[in-house]
Amino acid sequence: MSNLKEQVASLVDIAGQATDENRQHVKTKSFAPKRWRYLIPLIFITYSLAYLDRANYGFASAAGIEQDLGITKSISSLIGALFFLGYFFFQVPGAIYAQKYSVRKLVFWSLILWGICAMATGLVTNIPMLMVIRVSLGIVEAAVMPAMLIFISNWFTRKERSRANTFLVLGNPVTVLWMSVVSGYLIHAWGWREMFVIEGAPAVLWAFIWWRLARDKPEQVDWLTQQEKNQLAATLANEQKGMKVVRNYRQAFTSPVVIQLCCVHALWSIGVYGFIMWLPTIIKQAAATDIVTVGWLSAVPYVAAVAAMLAVSWMSDKSQQRKHFVWPLLALGALAFFCSYLLGPSHFWLSFALLSIAGAALYAPYGPFFALIPEVLPSNVFGGAIGLINACGALGAFVGSWIVGYLIGLTGNPGAAYIFMTVGVLSSALLMAWVKVRR
Repeated sequence: MSNLKEQVASLVDIAGQATDENRQHVKTKSFAPKRWRYLIPLIFITYSLAYLDRANYGFASAAGIEQDLGITKSISSLIGALFFLGYFFFQVPGAIYAQKYSVRKLVFWSLILWGICAMATGLVTNIPMLMVIRVSLGIVEAAVMPAMLIFISNWFTRKERSRANTFLVLGNPVTVLWMSVVSGYLIHAWGWREMFVIEGAPAVLWAFIWWRLARDKPEQVDWLTQQEKNQLAATLANEQKGMKVVRNYRQAFTSPVVIQLCCVHALWSIGVYGFIMWLPTIIKQAAATDIVTVGWLSAVPYVAAVAAMLAVSWMSDKSQQRKHFVWPLLALGALAFFCSYLLGPSHFWLSFALLSIAGAALYAPYGPFFALIPEVLPSNVFGGAIGLINACGALGAFVGSWIVGYLIGLTGNPGAAYIFMTVGVLSSALLMAWVKVRR
């Protein structure tokens, strides 16, 4: 973990000191680089803990939670997906609260509650209890993603936002990367129950660190000079000039670009969360190996994802292009899924390499995708729009994690699941290519 923190700190320094080009391609020096050193580790660790507590069910499934609780394969896939049902319904209300009132307060209580729910998963004794906890975990984590994106928009400018968003979303692959290894060892040493308890506790402890360090707006901190605060406020205000007026959330939610982005994220999430939830099971079935080896192999696609995310977000901010760094990568992910399916378990290592490429291609566009939203919608409504788009992503995640798990259980192999994820991601790529972006 210390090496991981050092690597993140190094990457943060690079991002904070990077220079950008303005519209006339005149180089300007980045101001207030302290924002990157103070805020990005805070953002990264907070969202990392959220992904830790939502993705470890896949390891419990591969480690025998079904046998211990008498869960059938079809019910297991439903339980894994129930998280996203609670996640879906509370996205928009949470985002609106965060935008109108306080990201800091919302995330503080969410950290405490999701840590408790995660630890409680290790204490379940029956299926209904497990179902209730999975839905509850989704509810208390629902507003974290849109709230953190709003938090970033309050602190980082348009020319920085793709990279800042990427450090947020990096909490997903980096956490699953080390979690894949650590969870394998925890289960091997103690069992799936102890894994849930040990991996849930850090969120509760981190809540108090978040409360101590986080502030909603730049004017509330004392580590920026008044000149830096004024410059940041002027830059953010200038970005809103000339943007089309959107009077209320209803007008924003029914705009063509928001509807299209909702569909893109829903279809995209079918592939992403089918991949996250069931990758350990797919590898275990294909390689017929022990849980520790499954953990190490499951980490490989996330190493590729981290490198791809950093490169794509930097290029997106450099060129100030968003759309063209999203749909081609989604198309590549769909192609890699399909080719991995064609090769099958008889060519495991080549199939696994393609699966790793698919994982990297699915994660890489997140920074540009979420940077696009505040660039096409004014500040009075984009928080709610982020919540709606992410809610649709949660709906796709529910479908993806449920159907992928169901197909694996029904057929006894991942072939049908590969086809399902391929169709979802390819549809997302085609729809994103069709999106009309007008700033």
